Amino acid sequence: MRMRYALILFVALSYCLGPAGAAQSQSSQESNRRILQKTPPVYPDIAKKMNLAGTVRVIAAVLPDGTVKSVEPLGGSPVLLKAAQEAVAKWRFATGGETKEIIELHFSPQ
Repeated sequence: MRMRYALILFVALSYCLGPAGAAQSQSSQESNRRILQKTPPVYPDIAKKMNLAGTVRVIAAVLPDGTVKSVEPLGGSPVLLKAAQEAVAKWRFATGGETKEIIELHFSPQ
């Protein structure tokens, strides 16, 4: 009886988690548009106090006119992510179709 419940649970979880895997496959639609204007991130005071360094990755949804529509976190320290998101939201890219750009920012306490 337990085996039947385990099998049903496995099938249900596989079905529920399926769309998440498909959403990640959209990474092939990402491009490398030329950046026309970069705003450097402000290193957070709390990160300075903690002597925190690291790399942060975000995904920027860029509109055809080159402005950033939204910025979503992809990975990195939560302390540094907000600074990265705020900076990338101000960037300007070359014109083109609507794309998603993966951006990697490096922070150091120096």
